Amino acid sequence: MLFKKRGQKKNVGAIKQNSSNQISKRLNKSLDDNVSQFKDVFTNDDTLIVRYFQNQHNTSVKCCIMFIDGMVNVDIINENLIKPIVKNTMLDKSGNILDILKNQVIISSQVSKTTTEDEVIEGILNGNTVLFLDGYSEALIINTKGWEKRAISEPETEKGIRGSREGFTETLKDNLSMIRRKLKTKNLKFRYMTIGMQSNTKVCICYIEGIANEKIVNEVYKRLINVEIDGILSAEYIAELIKDAPLSPFETIGNTERPDIVAAKLLDGRVAIIIDGTPEALTVPFTFIEYFQSSDDYYLNYYFAIINRVLRIVSFIITISGPAIYVALLTYHQEMIPTPLVLSISAARKGLPFPTTVETIGLLVTFEILRETGIRMSSNVGQALSIVGALVLGQAAVEAKIVSAPVVIIVSLSALTGLITPKINGAAIIIRAVFLLIASMFGLYGYVFGITGLLLHLCGMRSFGIPYMLNLDTLDPEAYRDTIIRAPWWYMKFRPKLIAAKNRIRKATEGGRR
Repeated sequence: MLFKKRGQKKNVGAIKQNSSNQISKRLNKSLDDNVSQFKDVFTNDDTLIVRYFQNQHNTSVKCCIMFIDGMVNVDIINENLIKPIVKNTMLDKSGNILDILKNQVIISSQVSKTTTEDEVIEGILNGNTVLFLDGYSEALIINTKGWEKRAISEPETEKGIRGSREGFTETLKDNLSMIRRKLKTKNLKFRYMTIGMQSNTKVCICYIEGIANEKIVNEVYKRLINVEIDGILSAEYIAELIKDAPLSPFETIGNTERPDIVAAKLLDGRVAIIIDGTPEALTVPFTFIEYFQSSDDYYLNYYFAIINRVLRIVSFIITISGPAIYVALLTYHQEMIPTPLVLSISAARKGLPFPTTVETIGLLVTFEILRETGIRMSSNVGQALSIVGALVLGQAAVEAKIVSAPVVIIVSLSALTGLITPKINGAAIIIRAVFLLIASMFGLYGYVFGITGLLLHLCGMRSFGIPYMLNLDTLDPEAYRDTIIRAPWWYMKFRPKLIAAKNRIRKATEGGRR
């Protein structure tokens, strides 16, 4: 069975949609009744703009438009909506005037007709303009979106040496267009849905048809449909609601702000989730090795990429194991340490009031305080405060005989190596603390038990039906081409197994050469 059971949930989204359609009110033919109806809906909301006008050649053509101030382009409304209707000479003819307005008068790329109150409200809240015509129980929803948005720039948290400098913005359409520009294929599919009872946030599922596993696509859609929450303000809202292993410190859903990374993952057969209002995109399934992959790995020479990736993996091992091994050796296994080093550490610890475990935990907590302080303060002051604070506190603590110099070195090394892989830093902090406590009680035996438990936990996890340790639990050389090492492109013939189940062939020939 590919997917594990996550608990039987009702299809809340479908139920909500069906009930909404059943109770949705119909529009009236009276213009004044329609306007009064929606003024009651938006009562005490001064951002709702209501504008009456009529055709100068046929005064019986009375219109009214509604929109939210600040979410529309006023120039588009004036030039492409109000002006053509007011000055048009065709509206004195017989026929359906509303259809004439839609097809011949209004200048807009998107104009739709509706007869329900819910669709009108949704259109207004999405930044569109709604046109009512006296004598018609229908309304026109015209695309006039024009709110302020941030310019496309390189993400601060995912800077690269080479490659694209584009980063996602808070606008959904801009984000989708950046993906479309990189993947100009008819097989790239976008599926919209709305999540959030109060926020009504638009969410888009992206995948490449023919490459992505249909079971994974359907599972993503099913989990999103079952989301019941009042608002979605960040991608993390959705990630926590649909992720596997919700109690694990490890993420089972990837996130990125770079469209080139999303495009690369789509080509591997993964599914992307783009949320309106946030510059982050979610990718599923997410495997453990993706923590150590970087966009620069695929833009730089593969020899250099291999070195960097191995360095990240080694750094992760150091950050979770360094303090635990130091405490275990110094407390229980001093015979395993070379004699000169033991004498040096003993001399440094002479006169200290606290045992090794206490001073290690104290320094780790102090470093995390400094790190959090640096993040929360302004960039210039925070960076300076972190550096000066670490130097001053470390030196002062050693001179005051509160902690020993070797502990400062071990903790600093563990903290610095954790910063190399920022996406896994949260899980690393928790694991480091657990390993340290176990090692302080049972020595190296406790550390070995901790490593064993961690591996069992990772091997038991799944991400949308895909094993979390995919390609790391096998001896097949093919599986390691883009895991611990980054093989050259001419050697990576196949896409990841299970993820791209329908079309695993990435390239037809083994090499770039015949």
